[in-house]
Amino acid sequence: MSETVRDSLKEQVSRLPLSPGVYQFVDRTGTIIYVGKAKSLRKRVSSYFVQSREHSAKVRVMVKQIVEIRHIVVGSETDALLLENSLIKTLQPRYNILLKDDKTYPWIVVRREPFPRVQSTRTLVRDGSQYFGPYGSVMMQHSVLDFIREVVPLRTCKLNLSPEAIARGRYTVCLQYHLGNCKGPCIGAQSEEEYDRLVDMVVSVLKGDLRPVRTYLEGEMQRAAEALRFEVAQRYKQRLDALDNYAGRSVIVSARIRDVDVFSLLPDDDVAYCNFVRIRHGSIIGVSTVRLTTGVGADERDMLTLAIQHIVEQIGGGELAREVIVPFLPSTTLLFDGVTFTVPKRGEKLELLEFSQKSARIYRAEQLKNLEIKNPERHTERLMNALQKELHLDRQPRHIECFDNSNLQGSNPVASCVVFRDGKPSRKEYRHFNIKTVEGPDDYASMREVVYRRYSRLQAEGAELPDLIIADGGKGQMGIIHEVLEALGLDIPIAGLAKDDRHRTAELYCGYPPLLVGLRPTSPLFHFLASIQDEVHRFAITFHRQKRSKEFIHSELEQIEGVGAKTVSTLLAHFRSVAKVRAANIGELSALVGSARAQRIYSFFHPEQ
Repeated sequence: MSETVRDSLKEQVSRLPLSPGVYQFVDRTGTIIYVGKAKSLRKRVSSYFVQSREHSAKVRVMVKQIVEIRHIVVGSETDALLLENSLIKTLQPRYNILLKDDKTYPWIVVRREPFPRVQSTRTLVRDGSQYFGPYGSVMMQHSVLDFIREVVPLRTCKLNLSPEAIARGRYTVCLQYHLGNCKGPCIGAQSEEEYDRLVDMVVSVLKGDLRPVRTYLEGEMQRAAEALRFEVAQRYKQRLDALDNYAGRSVIVSARIRDVDVFSLLPDDDVAYCNFVRIRHGSIIGVSTVRLTTGVGADERDMLTLAIQHIVEQIGGGELAREVIVPFLPSTTLLFDGVTFTVPKRGEKLELLEFSQKSARIYRAEQLKNLEIKNPERHTERLMNALQKELHLDRQPRHIECFDNSNLQGSNPVASCVVFRDGKPSRKEYRHFNIKTVEGPDDYASMREVVYRRYSRLQAEGAELPDLIIADGGKGQMGIIHEVLEALGLDIPIAGLAKDDRHRTAELYCGYPPLLVGLRPTSPLFHFLASIQDEVHRFAITFHRQKRSKEFIHSELEQIEGVGAKTVSTLLAHFRSVAKVRAANIGELSALVGSARAQRIYSFFHPEQ
């Protein structure tokens, strides 16, 4: 930022009133990049231009782009909130919370037309049609549509059934009419009033209420039976069975919980996921998730408020249930008239909230998996940025090395080092270490030896050093690594992964002295670090088992009097296993090691002979 711009901004801030209002930051191109609200405009805006460690990297980047400050004075904080909300929706400033919902959910639409059709769609058009959903999957949506078409006889054709077209007799009935799936409105065999009653029943089904359609089917079946039209009665009986089957497969929440909406929020680095569950008449009738960027200075309550507004306007049909279940209260309830927000602590409502949170985690996992497949470089960049931020590193840890020890009560002590580059294992750089200077089960001494051997050699060879070292252990192992690096004159960041009583990755430490990093166990970064720990543990255990097995084989053969290491090697090179040595005859053994040794070996394995 130039001196001229800095002086201009300082003057603009000094002229701001102490009244409540909304402020806007403008960049060199004249674009509004941020909109905020304030109880006191001057105090709030001046805080952006004060050097503070509390400012995030995103705030510092934004401040460097500001060349002009605009403001609007309002009468109260409430007015400022409402105006800010309206401006953000209209302007979509880069550094505000923004919705990034790039998923198009399937809906069921009841068309606004003569003799309305019930169809599948992914596009919401504000033309007066009724939309129901969104549905979490196409399979779920199709099962609902199939049920409706099975029990309610509505048309599926694309004909223009205006009164004039029907009166002119332009159409003839199709196969669906003869199958009993349509009552022939195209030829005037069904009145618009009768058809609309069927559409009303479909709407009730889509809202989760199956009672009207059940009453209709039972009545039609009874009338057909009384008129001795048993084939027609059987058809309605089959539709009632389909209704019972559908009711059995629908997600019933509770007899006590009738109409509620549920929202959950899952923050994840620079984005957040808000899941929405709609419950009507005790059944879940819609589930969806939207993705938001976190913006500048936004907290979770602000993100939840924005997400609820968006879902209500774009997905929820413009209105909320009278009761809304949330993990915490939104930043304001003034935007939602007549709505009671509930933060459950126990019981069925808490179970509903947990269901919503699980749905958000599944959606996030799908998004990250798609990102990893479609854009692996972007996925890696995201992981590296997150790791750099959480561990307070100077640069991205593109080269990571992790160490682990393995022994059995001090026997056959070994250690392993695995190497990750750009978030992927670099197996050709993995290394095994036989512990040479340590007697007995001493993990700290083993770690000291291995780390010294590894980095003193890299130093001597002038090889590349890692950006981050991870110890498979907590503070103690980190302290040992720090001592070795300090003795070698190296400055490499250190992290430690500690496991819980069930041997699962539980805590992450960084720095020296080690500090606990508050990382969510459900986050992708935590899973990435756990995968590194699992890999180094697998590599160390495999090496230890191989060494132990090899020692057992050698020790068994070396128990034979007159057989030394050279003879053992000769036998194993030829027979490949002790079992084949045991099964060999005197002639085969003699050809390899001579008759005297062959006799001893044969007698050892066959003492009865």
